[in-house]
Order: sequence, then structure tokens, then C-alpha cells
Amino acid sequence: MDSTVISAAPPARSERAGRREWIGLAVLALACLVYAMDLTVLHLAVPQISATLHPTSSELLWIIDVYGFMLAGLLITMGTLGDRIGRRRLLLIGGALFGAVSIVAAFSPTAEFLIACRALLGVAGATIAPSTLSLIFNMFRDPRQRSLAVGTWVSAFSAGGVVGPLLGGVLLEHFWWGSVFLLAVPVMALLLVLGPKVLPEFRDPDAGRLDLTSAALSVVTMISLVLAMKKVAQDGVGTLPLVAVLIGLAAGALFVRRQLTRPDPMLDLSLFRLGAFRTSLGINVIAIFVAFGYFLFVAQYFQLVLDMSPLRAGIAMAPSSVGFIIGSQAAPHIVRVLRPAYLIGAGMVLAAVGLALLTQLSVTGGPALAVTASLLIALGLAPVFGITTELIVGSAPPEQAGAASGVSETGAELGGALGISILGSIGLAIYRSDLADSLPSDLPHTTAIRDTLGEAVQTATTLPDNLQSAVLSAARTAFIHGVHITAAVATLGALLIGILAVAHLRHVPPGELSGGHGHD
Repeated sequence: MDSTVISAAPPARSERAGRREWIGLAVLALACLVYAMDLTVLHLAVPQISATLHPTSSELLWIIDVYGFMLAGLLITMGTLGDRIGRRRLLLIGGALFGAVSIVAAFSPTAEFLIACRALLGVAGATIAPSTLSLIFNMFRDPRQRSLAVGTWVSAFSAGGVVGPLLGGVLLEHFWWGSVFLLAVPVMALLLVLGPKVLPEFRDPDAGRLDLTSAALSVVTMISLVLAMKKVAQDGVGTLPLVAVLIGLAAGALFVRRQLTRPDPMLDLSLFRLGAFRTSLGINVIAIFVAFGYFLFVAQYFQLVLDMSPLRAGIAMAPSSVGFIIGSQAAPHIVRVLRPAYLIGAGMVLAAVGLALLTQLSVTGGPALAVTASLLIALGLAPVFGITTELIVGSAPPEQAGAASGVSETGAELGGALGISILGSIGLAIYRSDLADSLPSDLPHTTAIRDTLGEAVQTATTLPDNLQSAVLSAARTAFIHGVHITAAVATLGALLIGILAVAHLRHVPPGELSGGHGHD
């Protein structure tokens, strides 16, 4: 019955999921699909957004990653809220809000308005994210079925990566940049229609009251630290970023202290005493940091350096998304015979090879090298996401699966947002530094050209032919140099993950993703 409310903690015995659970999984995958679509199509729309709204470099980064940071700041809060009002109900509320804000975002008149809409989409997304993974772990209690369900969950993000660029590319060929946001509307409408029919309701009957103070502290911590990081990347060390760091650290300390002293904490910090939980979470965050960071540069490389149309760029990005689907579906089968640590290690080495290939990109080369590199990265990272997600949630006691799901989702969103922000800021700093020495001395509009590559390409169209060629060559060469450095950083990060996995997770045997419930 649709109105059935089931306790969040699964029973000890194994129960195989039936037809309704698998249909429900398909509905949950729709929500994940929208997640990925919203992120990937926005990357393709960056050149048009730059040309139409003229955002500064800082505003452009905020447009891209404020969504992820709002998610990271609110996921634990929304997960706790879902325990109280029901995860299905929260999922449907979030879906309705996401669809409505997407329509408004599509018609944003200014960069500041678009940033505000992206922030609201982050709030809406935060109501969806904890629901999907928690519902999966409650609906699929048989270990093998659960592995396949989590693999499907990861594949849904990758499928969004395929559908998003292709549909987004078609729309951007014929319509304005805001049309890409409208892709979410029919998907969320379908979720609202099917969700009440096939998803059971889950809530924790023993959940404590929602702690609004902890929720506020978690958001202040995240936003303050991110603001500080962005300001340092853009303007260097100054008073504002220093104050923001102090506020963020103080709020974070108060949040931790409050969780340790409350009888019903929003985030149970005792989970971090579990060895497999800590290690898997760290691997997951760094892996997603790498994935999101490189993806931003590849999308711009195809359009702004190789001058490909949005549709051609979407097609060029499709193989990597297919690689994610293949890798995430193959992982549950491989891990039955190979220890998770070794599969993660091998995957990260493969991803490191792909990232190293990105250091060989050039202004005059074709798309083949970037497509090959992206495919290798996707095939390497995909098994890591599914395996670490299962280890994070599976290493916690069953009664804490909901809390572990919230932490897993928070870590994933934080890793993605940090990847875009940190690697994006490194690339931007190198871009600006190189242009300071390479632009013609008699050139007007240097501020806009040094702001972002998108602005440089747009500004170049207004210049005489001789200056246009010089500006495009200098800007694209500086951008490629930034890609080389950030790809090298990401390569080291990938190798670090592989070493960390083999060193700390090798005790987990093949076929068992429980993490030993805290074994160190």
C-alpha cells in the first residue's frame, strides 16, 4: 500500500526485492538523471551564458558550483527532515520545487539572478539527494540485489551525462542558453506522477526533532569557507577571505560540539570511528573531486578551443558517459571475485592514465585525444563511486544506515563542488598569469579578455582581424596551460586514491561490501 510507513532500519534477515522495488528504482533513477543533466548541460551552456549575461570569472564559477555547495550544506539537514516527514514525501516536494525553479532559471535576466536560481535549485536538490540512496538501501536488502541497485543508481548519473549533453546540444543549436534548464521539467513531472504509485514511504519512528541551529551552523560553515577560497583565488589574500575563514571555522567547531553533546545529533559523529567508513568516504570525495574538476575543462576545450558547436561537443562527451555506465554496471560482478581495494586501485590507475593524457592537449589538435582520455577516466572512476558508496553505508550499523547515506551524499556533493572550485581556480590563476605577458600591448578590453576564456572568445569577435587572431591564440594557449597543470594535479590525486584504497581496504574480501562494520 502506498501509505505504508516502514522503519528506516532494515530487518536482519535478507529479503529479495520484487517488481515494485525495481520499478521504484527506475523512478529514483529519474531524480538522479536530472541531477547529472542539470550539471552537464550547464557546462555546455557556459559560452552562451558568458556571451549573453557577461558574468565575471567569480560569477561564472558561482553559477556553476553554487548548486553543489548548497547541496553539500543542506544534505544532512534534509536527510534528517526526511526521517521525520518521510523520505518519499521529501523526494516529491523536492521534485516539484526543482521543476518550478528550473523554469524560472531558464529566463534569468542577469548573472546574479541566475546564481540565485542555481542556489534555489541546490536547496531543491538537497531534498532529493538523501532520499534516493536511503530508499535504495531500505528497498533492496539482499546484498547482490543491493549492489546492482547501487550500480544502477551510479549509472543514472552517467546516463544523465549522456542525455544532458546530447539534448542540451540540440537545444543550444536552436534556442537560447536557458532552454537547457527546461530539460528537468518533464522528468520531474514524471517523477511526481509515478513516485506515489511505486515508492513506499520510509521514516524513522524514533527520530528526534529537527535541530535548526545545527542546520544553520552547517550551512554557514560551508558557504563561509567556500567564499574565502573563491576570494583568495580571484583577488589574493585579504581581509574578507580571512574573516570568512574565521567565521567558517568557528561555525564548524560549534556544529561539531553541538553534535557531540546532543542526545539526538543531526550528524552522528561516531560513524567516523569506523575505519572502513572513514577511508571509503575519503576515497569517494577525492574521486568525485577529480571527476567534476576535469569535466569542466573538457567541456570548454571542445567549444572554446576547438570551436565545436554545442551539439558536436555533446556528442564528443557522450563516450565518457557511456564509460561510466559500463564501469558502474560491471563493478558489482567484478567485485564478487576481486577484492574491492584492488578494483578501486586498478580503476584509479586507469583514471590517472586518462588524466595524464589531458596534459598533452594542444590548441591545434583534434578532439580524439580528449575523447580517449575522458573515456579512460570514466571507466576507471565508475567502479569507485559504486563500491565506496556501498562501503560507506554498509560499514555503518543497520540502524545508522540513514545517517551514513546522508554523509555519503554530502561528501559526494562537496567533492564535486570543491573539484570545480579548486581546480577551476587553479586553471583561472594560470590563465590570467599567462595572459599578463602574452597579450598585445596596444590591446583594448584586456580586463574582459583576462576574466575567462569565454569572455576572451566573445571579445575577440569585436576586434580587427590581426588583433583577433593574436587574442584567440594567446587566450587558448593560456587556457591549455591551465588544463595541463590541473590535469597533473588530478593525476596525482587519482594515484593517491589508489594507494589509499589498497593500503586501508584490502581486508574487505571479494563479494562483501559491508566494510566489516567498522573494522580498522
